[in-house]
Amino acid sequence: MRYLLLLIGLFLFGCSPKKTADKIPFFTSPDFTPQWISVDDAEYKNIHQIADFTFTDQNGNSISNQTFKGKIYIANFFFTVCPGICPLMTENMIKLQQKYIDEPNVLLLSHTVTPWIDTVEQLKKYAIENEVMDDKYHLVTGSQDEIYNLARKSYFVEKEIGMEINSDEFLHSENFILVDLLGRLRGIYNGTSTKDLLRLKEDIDILLEHI
Repeated sequence: MRYLLLLIGLFLFGCSPKKTADKIPFFTSPDFTPQWISVDDAEYKNIHQIADFTFTDQNGNSISNQTFKGKIYIANFFFTVCPGICPLMTENMIKLQQKYIDEPNVLLLSHTVTPWIDTVEQLKKYAIENEVMDDKYHLVTGSQDEIYNLARKSYFVEKEIGMEINSDEFLHSENFILVDLLGRLRGIYNGTSTKDLLRLKEDIDILLEHI
């Protein structure tokens, strides 16, 4: 009987596979079908990556792929005068900021979808109001076409619509996107959901263990 209980204990607590970095999928298309691609797979070197970009943040600094090189980051799309989901998304981004305040390998990136409203000055005002840390969390503005193309073709933020939308149509999404240190998509999460925020933190922590 003692040995039977030992075996049951091992099965329940000792044999469950630990979630590791290779258990977190890659996402390579707008339908966000998860793909598990081994480092030994021929496709590994061709995994979808975020395209090169250059924007301007709340301090007037140039922000590009190089800013996030070798970092894990969480990206989303918002606008400062949004009366709906954006305040909650920003609140959750600030929670992530606080969670990883002492972790230099985790950064946050929010792109405005109304660059004609969200000037550098407006983003700075918003950053101050929401206690954004300048070295941890970048709010960026730039060309509308560049932002929208990056959102839809690199981040796939409107997955339910895919890439059929023209760049001049208004973009709005509640998605948070997890990007790894090589610029690859590793997760999509509802930025207004407490449950998804917990799942995101778990995945970030797993990726951090393998830097």
